[in-house]
Amino acid sequence: MASINDPFQFQEFEEAGNLLEPNRDATTISIEDEDIKPEKKRKAAGFPPDDEDGDPLATDDKTELLSGQQKSVPFWTFEYYQRFFDIETHHVKERIIGSVMPWPGKNFIQVYLRRNPDLYGPFWICTTLVFAIAISGNLSNFLTHLGDPTYKYTPEFRKVSIAATAIFGYAWLVPLALWSFLLWRSNKIMNLVSYSFMEIVCVYGYSLSIYIPAVVLWIGTFEWLQWCSIVVALFLSGSVLMLTFWPAVRDDHPKIIIATMSAIVVFNILLAVGCKAYFFSNSERKVLVKSAATVLTKAPSST
Repeated sequence: MASINDPFQFQEFEEAGNLLEPNRDATTISIEDEDIKPEKKRKAAGFPPDDEDGDPLATDDKTELLSGQQKSVPFWTFEYYQRFFDIETHHVKERIIGSVMPWPGKNFIQVYLRRNPDLYGPFWICTTLVFAIAISGNLSNFLTHLGDPTYKYTPEFRKVSIAATAIFGYAWLVPLALWSFLLWRSNKIMNLVSYSFMEIVCVYGYSLSIYIPAVVLWIGTFEWLQWCSIVVALFLSGSVLMLTFWPAVRDDHPKIIIATMSAIVVFNILLAVGCKAYFFSNSERKVLVKSAATVLTKAPSST
């Protein structure tokens, strides 16, 4: 017979409500309530949950910090360039807006790139600009000869390859020359601001975004509208480049500063005016030559 005080004997415990029956005013603590209360307090105060109150760029900053621990790869491999195409859409949009709306005192690299350049935006901007120039040039040629019964429209597909050579050459060769020059000057003067090659390529690529709507305006036959759009595009694109690269040369010799800034502006002007003169002025010259030839052929018959 088992003892009444046997500790190994099964005993039935009372319900929680019966246990609290003697003291109704007792305070109970629930572990689940402790976990939920802070979340409820944050929602009641109008704050977002913990996983949403961070800066949208915080993830990128963490990734950038952790990237230093990753193994470096050679620049001729695909993995090296793959990381430059890993970018969020809102970052590309932010950089495009910053390139068409420059503001004094805002360095494009420091404000928008934040040591995280990309090639996705510059690549598609250059590609879009190439096709915009080629298509707009063909349409401009067609509209110029509109109404001429002797004219037969023939698409000029060679303009695509010529435009691609000009745009991508400008977006890669000019940054390469500028990066080499700034690297050489930074080795001579230690306190100069230095930029990486990819950062310079990224700046030049985004600075071309303003030319896409400008090229569309070149389709019209109004010469004054075409040149007004060129001036506006040159001013905005040149301002982005000047504000970005001014800190890299402002502590250098005055002659070097003038030469560098002048070269940046001159190459930008050559690209815009060269595209306008080649892709949108040939048709006008053909019309003028044809009109002059018609006048010369009719002149002897009238006498």
